[in-house]
Amino acid sequence: MPSTDHGPADLPDPDEAADTGLLSPVRAGGAVERATADTAYLRAMLDAEAALAHAQADTGLAPAAAARTVATAAAEAAGTLDVRELALSARWGGNPVIPLVRALTAAVAGHDPAAAPYVHRGATSQDVLDTATMLVASRALGHVLADLDRAAGALARLAAAHRDTPMPGRTLTQHAVPTTFGLKAAGWRSLVLDARDRLAAVRDTLPAQLGGAGGTLAAFHAFAEGDAQPPRPDLGPALLAAYARRTGLAEPLLPWHTLRTPVADLAGALALTAGALGKIAADVLVLNRTEIGEVAEGSGGGSSAMPHKANPVRATLAAAAARQVPALAAILHGSLVAEDERPAGAWHAEWQPLREALRCTGGAAHAVAELTEELRTAPDRMARNLAATGGLVVSERLAAVLAGRIGREKAREVLDDVSRQVAREGADLATALASRDEAAAAFSPGELRDLTSPAHYTGSAAALVDRALARR
Repeated sequence: MPSTDHGPADLPDPDEAADTGLLSPVRAGGAVERATADTAYLRAMLDAEAALAHAQADTGLAPAAAARTVATAAAEAAGTLDVRELALSARWGGNPVIPLVRALTAAVAGHDPAAAPYVHRGATSQDVLDTATMLVASRALGHVLADLDRAAGALARLAAAHRDTPMPGRTLTQHAVPTTFGLKAAGWRSLVLDARDRLAAVRDTLPAQLGGAGGTLAAFHAFAEGDAQPPRPDLGPALLAAYARRTGLAEPLLPWHTLRTPVADLAGALALTAGALGKIAADVLVLNRTEIGEVAEGSGGGSSAMPHKANPVRATLAAAAARQVPALAAILHGSLVAEDERPAGAWHAEWQPLREALRCTGGAAHAVAELTEELRTAPDRMARNLAATGGLVVSERLAAVLAGRIGREKAREVLDDVSRQVAREGADLATALASRDEAAAAFSPGELRDLTSPAHYTGSAAALVDRALARR
């Protein structure tokens, strides 16, 4: 185990220092939390070290037996190294790879002293931590994508079931024109599929990182020279390809120590995903209001003070995540401004925000998957709310149709008067219109009832639902 630069008096109780998710319920206990835990990063760094040894063996830079020994020791170390001790030791060199390499080298030497020199040979700390970060992200995104697929499936079922269920469309907080709940659910699903496709594309391109001290892979050439190998101009590209293959990550065109496109792309995809999930959560939070009551979570949360409440907790957690991830993504995009061949601080600033962005997005995806699978709808409340304005929700339709019968200006005058009457007296629009000679002459009572029915003014909503559900 590496030595540290702290004394016994400086060591806090590990249990007291642990972040157990107390203040982040959106990720607590979830699969993405486990996939991004310190132990997951440790395992990923050890996987990167094992892959590096194997890649060097694949390209003739290390004995195959030494690579196997490094891989064996790395697998064992994943369960034996003290993550907290590594974290404290990282304060000395600024990153956890330095003490990890020291510990792994000692472990390999315990198996075979001749294999120990091949630990981390030619690499720099950023090679290992960047590769480990991409491995962690790839593994975490597998869980996120699975939850997005769950949500998309649930929303497809909701959209199909409520293809023709009318409800108020709302703009700027007010009733606008009727829509259908099926179209709203189809829109939510479209956002989820956009996020899924973007995340899947980014995941497929997450690259391994290998460049050595300055991004030239020069140390690997030096070790080849030391082993009396003939000059190999293609050594670097061949090693990059072998390393990517061994890690299961994409092969980078260049070392990307200060070319942070992979991190920025990942950050952008996470922000998009969190925002898409946040839109669903925001709508559910509005429609779940007591006075609206058009939807409800299948199992709401309780209140510490009010026994009657069933709070929309899953939507709340997803909305909270959606407010955090864009800020975290801003930090990650800021790290694109990285000077020289290795920056001081820009790279280091990425680690925790990226992990938190993965955790928030993963937690939101899981919450929305559960929310949509258990969402309760109330078509009767939707119908009741549609009737709340006495038919004024279809005034747009009346304006267009009545204009064709009595002229645009006269139609507008009649509808303005009638709308004020409905709002003032609480009458319904059909009755109020029937009392006007112009409208009574233009329409039969049956036509007026049909024209003022919100359920009969949903436009192409049903066709749009069908169109949206054709997407896979």
